[in-house]
Amino acid sequence: MRPATPRGFRDVLLDEAAEREDIVRSLIRVFDAWGYAPVETPVVETYETIAAAGTHGGEAEPFRLLDADGELLALRPDMTLPIARVAATRLADEPGPVRVRYVAPVFREHASFRGQARQFTQVGVELVGASGPAADAEIVAVAAEALRAAGLQTFTIAMGSVEVLGELVAAAKMPERWQTAVLRAAHVRNLPEVQRLAQEPGVPESVSCALMTVLRTRGGAEAIDACRTALSECGRPRALDALRETFGILEDLGYAREVVVDFATVRAFGYYTGIVMQMYAPGLGLPVGGGGRYDRLLAAFDRPAPAAGFAIGLERLAIALAEAGGTPRPRRLDALVGGTDPAGCFRAAAELRAAGWRARLACGLTGLDLVREAERAKAFEAIEEAGGVLYRLDRAGGRADRILSSAPPPGSGEREGQP
Repeated sequence: MRPATPRGFRDVLLDEAAEREDIVRSLIRVFDAWGYAPVETPVVETYETIAAAGTHGGEAEPFRLLDADGELLALRPDMTLPIARVAATRLADEPGPVRVRYVAPVFREHASFRGQARQFTQVGVELVGASGPAADAEIVAVAAEALRAAGLQTFTIAMGSVEVLGELVAAAKMPERWQTAVLRAAHVRNLPEVQRLAQEPGVPESVSCALMTVLRTRGGAEAIDACRTALSECGRPRALDALRETFGILEDLGYAREVVVDFATVRAFGYYTGIVMQMYAPGLGLPVGGGGRYDRLLAAFDRPAPAAGFAIGLERLAIALAEAGGTPRPRRLDALVGGTDPAGCFRAAAELRAAGWRARLACGLTGLDLVREAERAKAFEAIEEAGGVLYRLDRAGGRADRILSSAPPPGSGEREGQP
């Protein structure tokens, strides 16, 4: 047989894998600098845990499986659920707020005709135990700093609020069927459908007008103020207060260029309760990440606590960086070390590594053969060990000069992870 990867899964090889590592390192440096500690969770959760959060269906359809004991399990469809479970159990007695970060593969089932990836990697943070505009602003600011550190020169974080749309839907006092239909249409930005629903018999005129006004509004502080009147006419004058204060903090800190208020930003997961955000980069029609506030999720695990966070999709971020010409450049090999004495080669390479070199072994190769192998490996130097002495080889394979094992690596001038 000829082995193949299952539909929706793929191997990540060599240069691409190195590029992904560099991107992750850049993101993690930011998260760590803000005080977010690493956590790891199992790749599977009980299906009961997944179902408790009400996330099954839509974009988060999980893989289901039975273990040897007959228990129904699910591969995690995102990382918010496992972090919420950990916060409600293992970290329940930790003095809050708790700040955690992660890098993890997640899995989502899709019908074969959709042609979508069924495994991808999320890199993100969760802030558990803190609420209010300052906590929301922190999450948005960390996301902006992370995207910047990864190499995106231009990006947009669209920030909306589940509360605003929820208040409008509640003000209509329409049947649950209508409310669900409005939320679904808003999620996919189907404004004609929202307009149709808003004009159904029984919908108050103030709510009908407000729905279309709010979902079409996008901008900065002026966008929030423009929607305040429409909400006031629906009897919901305070619905924008928290979002306005959050945006004010971000504006004062200089993030107004990257952050835009967009009330049509609606996340698919049902557990979001406050701000929601999606991150966009030029050249990519899909968001590179998203998140928001989910204050009711931990209550599903009998440990109510406010929480907010975001996840960046590593694969989409890598595509966005490539589109912008900002793909990280992995550091090249400094040297290929050869020679006729294997033990001598090992010792020579170890000495170079101790001095900061990236040195690969090529025991048994000498002269021109070693030079050609170094060229194939894109190494800066071909170094031959002989009698305890290290020789730099010229392009013809001749011994050009001796080098000290303590010499700085030739690639030290490269900035690893930079294009």
